[in-house]
Amino acid sequence: MNEIISEIENITASFLKDARSQLDKGNKAAGLRARRASLNLEPLLKRFRKVSLEAANSK
Repeated sequence: MNEIISEIENITASFLKDARSQLDKGNKAAGLRARRASLNLEPLLKRFRKVSLEAANSK
């Protein structure tokens, strides 16, 4: 689960950096990168949810 959390943190940091760059500077390429990062987060969050539920149910 630590690996999933680490990946989520990295992608979220990248997303925030690019989203702010688009917002503050009007950088269109940064907006594209932010949208891609948001798409990459979805499966990771679903996997985290699954692993988290398994860990909670095994106790």
